[in-house]
Amino acid sequence: MSASTGVAGEDASCAVALVNTRHLQSGQPADLLADPARAAGWLAERGLLPRGTALPDPDTARLVALREAVRGLFAAKAGQRVPAVDDVTLLNAALAAAPVVPALTWDEAGPHRREHAPAGAGPGTIAIARLARDALRVLTDPAGPEPAPCGAHGCVRWFLRTHAARQWCSDRCGDRVRAARHYARHRGTA
Repeated sequence: MSASTGVAGEDASCAVALVNTRHLQSGQPADLLADPARAAGWLAERGLLPRGTALPDPDTARLVALREAVRGLFAAKAGQRVPAVDDVTLLNAALAAAPVVPALTWDEAGPHRREHAPAGAGPGTIAIARLARDALRVLTDPAGPEPAPCGAHGCVRWFLRTHAARQWCSDRCGDRVRAARHYARHRGTA
């Protein structure tokens, strides 16, 4: 689980963390990508953008659009339905904007996998392409955990379901649901 939010799967998938940048905080909508500075900070925290790099307005808009497309694709997969064509098109455009090529490097510690983007691709475009690539992995990996919406009332976060019985994005949401059930049971018998 992510140390920052406690949401299952955010540590394994930056795409899951991306869809969760739009959530409810104390019952109010919160958007961690609300402006270029916040979006750049969020990308830097995940190692997708060098710290201190400015994110231009068009890249911020593309990042927010990718978030909504990935959210739509996750919902389509979880609901076992065909996604909106625009969501698929947007993800594919993000993948094509800066195809990241794997390469082998070798040093004293041994072999390492590195990824290189084409020359001329800006850091924002590369970060968006990496997020899109991770979303593609989550959506298509037959052996990987499935993206799932949190089952807690009022929660709009997504998580990676690693166990069929898991229904909540975090222990906090699970505790809230169990406490509400307990309260309802005891209030009904009183």
